[in-house]
Amino acid sequence: MQQILDNYLNLEIMREAFPEVLRGFWVTVQASIAVIIIGLASGLALAICRCMRNAIIDCVITSYVEIFRTLPQLVVLIFLYFGLPYMGLTLSPFFATVFGLSAVLSAFSAEIFWASIVAVPRGQWEAASALGFKAWRTLTYIILPQAVRLALPLVTNRSIAITKGTALGVALSLQETLGSAQSIMSIKANPSPLTLAAFFYLLFFIPLVAFSRYVERRFSH
Repeated sequence: MQQILDNYLNLEIMREAFPEVLRGFWVTVQASIAVIIIGLASGLALAICRCMRNAIIDCVITSYVEIFRTLPQLVVLIFLYFGLPYMGLTLSPFFATVFGLSAVLSAFSAEIFWASIVAVPRGQWEAASALGFKAWRTLTYIILPQAVRLALPLVTNRSIAITKGTALGVALSLQETLGSAQSIMSIKANPSPLTLAAFFYLLFFIPLVAFSRYVERRFSH
Protein backbone atom coordinates (compact mmCIF):
# COMPACT_ATOMS: atom_id res chain seq x y z
CA MET A 1 0.00 0.00 0.00
CA GLN A 2 2.81 2.37 0.91
CA GLN A 3 4.46 1.67 -2.43
CA ILE A 4 1.27 2.66 -4.27
CA LEU A 5 1.04 5.88 -2.28
CA ASP A 6 4.69 6.71 -2.97
CA ASN A 7 4.35 6.03 -6.70
CA TYR A 8 0.93 7.49 -7.49
CA LEU A 9 0.04 9.82 -4.61
CA ASN A 10 3.36 11.35 -3.66
CA LEU A 11 2.17 14.65 -2.26
CA GLU A 12 5.57 16.30 -2.39
CA ILE A 13 6.00 15.56 -6.10
CA MET A 14 2.40 16.54 -6.80
CA ARG A 15 2.97 19.84 -5.01
CA GLU A 16 6.02 20.54 -7.17
CA ALA A 17 4.17 19.51 -10.32
CA PHE A 18 1.03 21.53 -9.58
CA PRO A 19 2.02 24.86 -11.23
CA GLU A 20 3.17 23.20 -14.46
CA VAL A 21 0.16 20.87 -14.69
CA LEU A 22 -2.15 23.81 -13.95
CA ARG A 23 -0.65 25.71 -16.88
CA GLY A 24 -1.25 22.66 -19.05
CA PHE A 25 -4.80 22.43 -17.74
CA TRP A 26 -5.57 25.96 -18.96
CA VAL A 27 -4.29 24.94 -22.39
CA THR A 28 -6.68 21.97 -22.29
CA VAL A 29 -9.60 24.22 -21.34
CA GLN A 30 -8.82 26.75 -24.10
CA ALA A 31 -8.39 24.02 -26.73
CA SER A 32 -11.59 22.23 -25.67
CA ILE A 33 -13.71 25.38 -25.78
CA ALA A 34 -12.29 26.31 -29.19
CA VAL A 35 -12.98 22.81 -30.54
CA ILE A 36 -16.60 22.88 -29.34
CA ILE A 37 -17.31 26.34 -30.77
CA ILE A 38 -15.61 25.78 -34.14
CA GLY A 39 -16.81 22.19 -34.52
CA LEU A 40 -20.47 22.82 -33.75
CA ALA A 41 -20.66 26.08 -35.72
CA SER A 42 -19.07 24.57 -38.83
CA GLY A 43 -21.14 21.40 -38.48
CA LEU A 44 -24.35 23.42 -38.39
CA ALA A 45 -23.17 25.45 -41.38
CA LEU A 46 -22.51 22.25 -43.36
CA ALA A 47 -25.97 20.91 -42.49
CA ILE A 48 -27.56 24.18 -43.65
CA CYS A 49 -25.61 24.00 -46.91
CA ARG A 50 -27.09 20.56 -47.55
CA CYS A 51 -30.53 22.16 -47.45
CA MET A 52 -29.69 23.78 -50.79
CA ARG A 53 -30.25 20.35 -52.36
CA ASN A 54 -27.34 20.87 -54.75
CA ALA A 55 -25.91 17.52 -55.90
CA ILE A 56 -22.31 18.75 -56.06
CA ILE A 57 -22.40 20.48 -52.66
CA ASP A 58 -24.13 17.48 -51.13
CA CYS A 59 -21.49 15.12 -52.55
CA VAL A 60 -18.60 17.26 -51.26
CA ILE A 61 -20.10 17.57 -47.77
CA THR A 62 -20.97 13.88 -47.61
CA SER A 63 -17.40 12.95 -48.59
CA TYR A 64 -15.99 15.33 -45.96
CA VAL A 65 -18.26 13.89 -43.28
CA GLU A 66 -17.41 10.28 -44.12
CA ILE A 67 -13.66 10.93 -44.20
CA PHE A 68 -13.46 12.68 -40.86
CA ARG A 69 -15.91 10.33 -39.18
CA THR A 70 -13.80 7.38 -40.30
CA LEU A 71 -10.23 8.57 -39.66
CA PRO A 72 -8.84 8.15 -36.13
CA GLN A 73 -8.39 11.50 -34.41
CA LEU A 74 -4.65 10.93 -33.93
CA VAL A 75 -4.18 10.38 -37.67
CA VAL A 76 -5.89 13.70 -38.40
CA LEU A 77 -3.71 15.56 -35.89
CA ILE A 78 -0.48 14.01 -37.17
CA PHE A 79 -1.37 14.84 -40.78
CA LEU A 80 -2.10 18.48 -39.94
CA TYR A 81 1.03 18.95 -37.84
CA PHE A 82 3.58 16.88 -39.76
CA GLY A 83 2.01 16.72 -43.24
CA LEU A 84 0.94 20.30 -43.95
CA PRO A 85 4.51 21.72 -43.71
CA TYR A 86 5.30 19.80 -46.91
CA MET A 87 2.58 21.90 -48.55
CA GLY A 88 4.03 25.13 -47.18
CA LEU A 89 1.64 25.50 -44.23
CA THR A 90 2.91 25.12 -40.68
CA LEU A 91 0.60 25.02 -37.66
CA SER A 92 1.55 25.25 -34.01
CA PRO A 93 0.75 22.22 -31.83
CA PHE A 94 -2.19 24.13 -30.31
CA PHE A 95 -3.79 25.10 -33.64
CA ALA A 96 -3.12 21.70 -35.20
CA THR A 97 -4.92 20.06 -32.28
CA VAL A 98 -7.82 22.52 -32.34
CA PHE A 99 -8.34 22.41 -36.10
CA GLY A 100 -7.96 18.63 -36.27
CA LEU A 101 -10.47 17.90 -33.52
CA SER A 102 -12.79 20.63 -34.83
CA ALA A 103 -12.82 18.93 -38.23
CA VAL A 104 -13.79 15.63 -36.60
CA LEU A 105 -16.49 17.25 -34.46
CA SER A 106 -17.86 19.22 -37.40
CA ALA A 107 -18.24 16.00 -39.40
CA PHE A 108 -20.22 14.27 -36.65
CA SER A 109 -22.28 17.35 -35.78
CA ALA A 110 -23.06 18.03 -39.47
CA GLU A 111 -24.58 14.56 -39.75
CA ILE A 112 -26.52 14.99 -36.50
CA PHE A 113 -27.86 18.42 -37.45
CA TRP A 114 -28.79 17.22 -40.94
CA ALA A 115 -30.64 14.19 -39.55
CA SER A 116 -32.49 16.51 -37.16
CA ILE A 117 -33.46 18.87 -39.99
CA VAL A 118 -34.78 15.95 -42.03
CA ALA A 119 -36.65 14.66 -38.97
CA VAL A 120 -38.77 17.83 -38.75
CA PRO A 121 -42.13 16.93 -40.35
CA ARG A 122 -42.48 18.00 -43.98
CA GLY A 123 -45.78 19.61 -43.06
CA GLN A 124 -43.84 22.36 -41.29
CA TRP A 125 -42.33 23.42 -44.62
CA GLU A 126 -45.67 23.22 -46.39
CA ALA A 127 -47.48 25.22 -43.71
CA ALA A 128 -44.85 27.95 -43.81
CA SER A 129 -45.03 28.07 -47.60
CA ALA A 130 -48.80 28.42 -47.42
CA LEU A 131 -48.30 31.41 -45.13
CA GLY A 132 -46.01 33.04 -47.66
CA PHE A 133 -42.67 32.28 -46.02
CA LYS A 134 -39.66 32.02 -48.30
CA ALA A 135 -37.56 28.85 -48.05
CA TRP A 136 -34.63 30.40 -46.16
CA ARG A 137 -36.95 32.25 -43.79
CA THR A 138 -38.77 29.00 -43.09
CA LEU A 139 -35.46 27.26 -42.42
CA THR A 140 -34.18 30.03 -40.13
CA TYR A 141 -37.26 30.73 -38.05
CA ILE A 142 -39.22 27.47 -38.09
CA ILE A 143 -37.11 24.43 -39.02
CA LEU A 144 -33.73 25.19 -37.42
CA PRO A 145 -35.04 25.92 -33.89
CA GLN A 146 -36.80 22.54 -33.87
CA ALA A 147 -33.83 20.72 -35.44
CA VAL A 148 -31.30 22.19 -33.00
CA ARG A 149 -33.54 21.18 -30.10
CA LEU A 150 -33.63 17.61 -31.41
CA ALA A 151 -29.86 17.55 -32.02
CA LEU A 152 -28.68 19.06 -28.72
CA PRO A 153 -28.45 15.86 -26.63
CA LEU A 154 -26.50 14.04 -29.35
CA VAL A 155 -24.10 16.87 -30.21
CA THR A 156 -23.45 17.53 -26.51
CA ASN A 157 -22.36 13.94 -25.91
CA ARG A 158 -20.31 13.86 -29.09
CA SER A 159 -18.61 17.13 -28.17
CA ILE A 160 -17.48 15.70 -24.84
CA ALA A 161 -16.19 12.51 -26.47
CA ILE A 162 -14.14 14.42 -29.04
CA THR A 163 -12.78 17.17 -26.76
CA LYS A 164 -11.25 14.49 -24.56
CA GLY A 165 -9.01 13.96 -27.58
CA THR A 166 -7.10 17.12 -26.64
CA ALA A 167 -4.89 14.71 -24.69
CA LEU A 168 -3.72 13.40 -28.08
CA GLY A 169 -2.04 16.76 -28.56
CA VAL A 170 0.84 15.32 -26.54
CA ALA A 171 1.86 13.53 -29.74
CA LEU A 172 2.40 16.98 -31.27
CA SER A 173 4.37 18.23 -28.25
CA LEU A 174 1.38 20.25 -27.02
CA GLN A 175 1.96 21.07 -23.37
CA GLU A 176 -1.60 20.50 -22.24
CA THR A 177 -2.54 18.67 -19.04
CA LEU A 178 -1.20 15.25 -19.99
CA GLY A 179 1.87 16.60 -21.76
CA SER A 180 2.84 18.73 -18.77
CA ALA A 181 2.36 15.81 -16.39
CA GLN A 182 4.45 13.49 -18.56
CA SER A 183 7.29 16.01 -18.72
CA ILE A 184 7.50 16.21 -14.94
CA MET A 185 7.04 12.45 -14.57
CA SER A 186 10.10 11.84 -16.75
CA ILE A 187 12.16 14.23 -14.62
CA LYS A 188 11.00 12.89 -11.24
CA ALA A 189 10.77 9.24 -12.35
CA ASN A 190 7.45 9.06 -10.53
CA PRO A 191 3.91 8.81 -12.03
CA SER A 192 2.27 10.97 -9.33
CA PRO A 193 1.94 13.93 -11.78
CA LEU A 194 -0.32 11.71 -13.90
CA THR A 195 -2.63 11.33 -10.91
CA LEU A 196 -2.72 15.10 -10.62
CA ALA A 197 -3.48 15.36 -14.35
CA ALA A 198 -6.33 12.86 -13.93
CA PHE A 199 -7.77 15.05 -11.17
CA PHE A 200 -7.72 18.09 -13.47
CA TYR A 201 -9.43 16.14 -16.26
CA LEU A 202 -12.16 15.10 -13.83
CA LEU A 203 -12.47 18.70 -12.65
CA PHE A 204 -13.16 19.83 -16.21
CA PHE A 205 -15.14 16.98 -17.73
CA ILE A 206 -17.45 15.98 -14.85
CA PRO A 207 -19.36 19.31 -15.09
CA LEU A 208 -19.58 18.84 -18.87
CA VAL A 209 -21.00 15.33 -18.41
CA ALA A 210 -23.48 16.66 -15.84
CA PHE A 211 -24.49 19.40 -18.28
CA SER A 212 -24.98 16.84 -21.06
CA ARG A 213 -27.27 14.80 -18.81
CA TYR A 214 -29.28 17.92 -18.04
CA VAL A 215 -29.58 18.70 -21.75
CA GLU A 216 -30.71 15.13 -22.45
CA ARG A 217 -33.46 15.36 -19.83
CA ARG A 218 -34.45 18.89 -20.81
CA PHE A 219 -34.78 18.27 -24.53
CA SER A 220 -35.74 14.60 -24.70
CA HIS A 221 -39.47 15.40 -24.60
